[in-house]
Amino acid sequence: MLKFPAFILFLLLSFFAKGQDQVSIEWKGSSKKIAEKKYKLIFETSNADKWEIYSPKTYFEGIPAVALLVSDSSIIITDSLAAVGKSTIIESLIFENQKFEVYKSTVQFEATIEFTGNVPATFRPTLTFTYGKGDSFFPGENANFDIPIEGGKNNNAKILIAGLDLSKPIKDCGNGTTEEKSSLWGIFLLGLLGGFVALLTPCVFPMIPLTVSFFTKHASHKSSGKRLAILYGFFIFLIYTAFSIPFHLIGNVSPTIYNDIATNIYLNIAFFAIFIFFAISFFGYYEITLPGGLANSANSKQGSGLAGVFFMALTLAIVSFSCTGPILGTLLVGTATEGAWPLTAGLAGFGVALGLPFALFALFPQWLNSLPKSGGWLNTVKVVLGFIELALALKFLSNADLVAHWSLVKREVFFGIWILIFIALFLYLMGWLRFPHDTKGEKIKPLRKLFAVVVLAFTVYLMPGITNTKWANLSLVSGFPPPVCYSIYNEPINCEEPLKDYDEALKLAKQLNKPIIIDFTGWACVNCRKMEENVWTKAEVRSLMEKYILVSLYVDDKRVLPADQQQEYTTKSGSKVNIVTVGDKWGLFQTENFNASSQPWYVLISPDEKLLTSPVGYTPNAAEYAAWLQCGLDAFGLIK
Repeated sequence: MLKFPAFILFLLLSFFAKGQDQVSIEWKGSSKKIAEKKYKLIFETSNADKWEIYSPKTYFEGIPAVALLVSDSSIIITDSLAAVGKSTIIESLIFENQKFEVYKSTVQFEATIEFTGNVPATFRPTLTFTYGKGDSFFPGENANFDIPIEGGKNNNAKILIAGLDLSKPIKDCGNGTTEEKSSLWGIFLLGLLGGFVALLTPCVFPMIPLTVSFFTKHASHKSSGKRLAILYGFFIFLIYTAFSIPFHLIGNVSPTIYNDIATNIYLNIAFFAIFIFFAISFFGYYEITLPGGLANSANSKQGSGLAGVFFMALTLAIVSFSCTGPILGTLLVGTATEGAWPLTAGLAGFGVALGLPFALFALFPQWLNSLPKSGGWLNTVKVVLGFIELALALKFLSNADLVAHWSLVKREVFFGIWILIFIALFLYLMGWLRFPHDTKGEKIKPLRKLFAVVVLAFTVYLMPGITNTKWANLSLVSGFPPPVCYSIYNEPINCEEPLKDYDEALKLAKQLNKPIIIDFTGWACVNCRKMEENVWTKAEVRSLMEKYILVSLYVDDKRVLPADQQQEYTTKSGSKVNIVTVGDKWGLFQTENFNASSQPWYVLISPDEKLLTSPVGYTPNAAEYAAWLQCGLDAFGLIK
């Protein structure tokens, strides 16, 4: 009989235990100085309920039952956790009567650490421990501590700017809300474009004449047939728009969830893998389908009534998923990071594009004769979309790489991979590269060759991106590749590295008596890159920015702060926030002082921290951005 691996059981129990009504064990943490920068940490619990607390010596096939976690790599655990107290050996019911060392009364865990950097006044470790009793088992529980450290000193950054009044800038110019509103229309048009592309896939295009003919031939009256077809198109729009409803709900639970999606390393890696999965599907190696029972259930409820038309629309959405799913997934991933309403706008555009042709062709059935016949060109569209999915997938891998500072996908590496992808696309369009569903011996038509030439021209356009020249700044694709300073070259010529610390910028501004541009940005922020590469490089903007001290604060930077800079901060609203990473600090700095959490976000202040103008967000119009900068200089002149 095969024995179930203990570590798998441990992980499963760890997952399911989170849903149990568990009893929390209260721990107390303290420290004792034993040498210069060296301390003993003591974690103690009375354990009055006689829970069986597992020994630090216990491992579940490599997984420790007890562990000490520190967030700063400059802290060295010189002596691992050890237990002080009377232990007992038990036979576990959970692990087939295996024997384990546990503590049923007062227990004390001790470890020794050494600070290689500054010693903080308060140290914030996490103790992971495991306990249980009988058939109750709670693995991997976390206890967080704020432990005073003798002789330590915190070096907390200033978060709140005293006396800053957003409602009273020196000069009232700048408005950070107009671009957000107008961008909804841009996302709607993007969704509309995605929907029209989805129409040209083998799963959807052939359905247009079939469905319209069904309504016009089977309705009792010609007018009712048209009415039902229009209703059918409306239901398609409604179904796709409804996909955004859950995002409105989770947004109410956690308003920062969209920024978390955009910058989370593991989610970006997951999106990268999903896009690769979509691309291979488009190449024809397999199809992505929803459960067959779902389609059958929807199909069985079709009819000529209102409900029947709805289920016909739902059936189309389900059976066409192998073609629309990757495009819809691209839209979901690309806009979900912007918020719930931008996502709704994108999905509404997608639904309009899919539903509109059914309504129009029902109103004007003679137009059906002008539709091109289905054929191999539909498969060509799918394969081309597969290559586009590959190119988009790299963006998410790049996001994870930038946020985590892995230095795997530098700017030139990004362009190099894109060049290879589009060369392969060119070869496919010319008929020199084949995929499973391509027709053998198919003659390449002039239109496809023309598109191949366009792809080749785009590939040639990308080639300077791998060089260290002034031509490497490719404005057409700005926002997709990493920043110009994230380069394989030691001295990239297009890079002017800004300051990345507010206090340092403030000190320099006072020395030079110059105002400050605070650039709230992010490693994974597309619009930030567009501003840096398309707006900041304009002569009229560049000359004005030289009169400021520029500081770029990355709100998604996952680097852990030194232990003496980590803190628990109480916000203006009274809530407590742990500042552990660089991004935590600058994200909180933005929300606390400027009531904003989107990026890019630009603020102009004087050396004495007076607000010069109203902040602005994404401003792709260089003249408008230059006028805002000039307004800030005029305001600075009034108080200089």
